[in-house]
Amino acid sequence: MIEKYSIKKLFYRVIICLAFMLSPFLLFAQADKKFIRQGNKEYNKGKFQESEVSYRKAIDDNRRSPDAVFNIGDALYKQNKYEEAAKQFADNVNMNEDREKKASGLYNLGNSFLQSKKLKESIEAYKGSLKLDPDNFEAKYNLAYAQDLLMKQEQQQQQQQQNQDKENQENKDQKNDQNKQNNDQQNKEQKENQQKQQQKPEEQTISREDAQRLLNSLANDEKNVQEKVKLAKAARERKLTVKNW
Repeated sequence: MIEKYSIKKLFYRVIICLAFMLSPFLLFAQADKKFIRQGNKEYNKGKFQESEVSYRKAIDDNRRSPDAVFNIGDALYKQNKYEEAAKQFADNVNMNEDREKKASGLYNLGNSFLQSKKLKESIEAYKGSLKLDPDNFEAKYNLAYAQDLLMKQEQQQQQQQQNQDKENQENKDQKNDQNKQNNDQQNKEQKENQQKQQQKPEEQTISREDAQRLLNSLANDEKNVQEKVKLAKAARERKLTVKNW
């Protein structure tokens, strides 16, 4: 009886020690769930900022609470803080071992990337979610939607690039045409100047006939001038012979 009593007593002591050792963790777990429940109530009432605060308090008590991290992501998402929400969902995915919860984290991560216009990242997140949960219809729909947006975006970028290349080529051709016209004009002027400089002296003389006509014209002009002088002289003499009665 004494031996049995000692073993029983020792067993109780071990239980009590374990309870004391585990009590902080149990208290943290209870506080963690308490703040999560409070955050859920605020979230359901549309008080997303207040719910974020409550969820963060849950993390303060239990830093390894994937549920609190996930819920913070939800609260941030509702506040249109998509990049911050994506970080929380990514942390949740890394913390979670539960297949279903991991799939949900990847799905919400895809939604956050989609809202941030990070289409390639959102597509990868949706694919990861569907690998874990192939029956998620919303993930399938969002995946197809993101792929369609990415295809249109790439087509638009390609068209813009083609238009830009075309415009650049047109500007280049126009500039080349203008340069060609300027060069042609310069070459023409330069050629004309060279021709003037290289012209022979005999090419600058007049013909014998033209020279004779010019001499005849000068002789006629001189004869006309002499006759005019004679007439003027005669008129002057006549005036001198007139008497004033």
